[in-house]
Amino acid sequence: MRKQRIEYDSPVDALVAIAKQLSIFEARYQKISEDFFDDFNKGQLEDTADFVKWANAYKHYVLIRHEIDHRLQHVA
Repeated sequence: MRKQRIEYDSPVDALVAIAKQLSIFEARYQKISEDFFDDFNKGQLEDTADFVKWANAYKHYVLIRHEIDHRLQHVA
């Protein structure tokens, strides 16, 4: 499998793109990403290609949200 690198103009653009990916997984598997990630980390789910992609997307989502929140706290 080939790694793909996508660059965005801003963290907000990246967050929107990743949120769209998460939404697709959530609809497909009828589970919210936070619950999926918790189950995945506990080893309760298989390491399928979809689940690994979903887990990675969710990790990126959380990191970007944290970055945006951090920046917003230091604006004033």
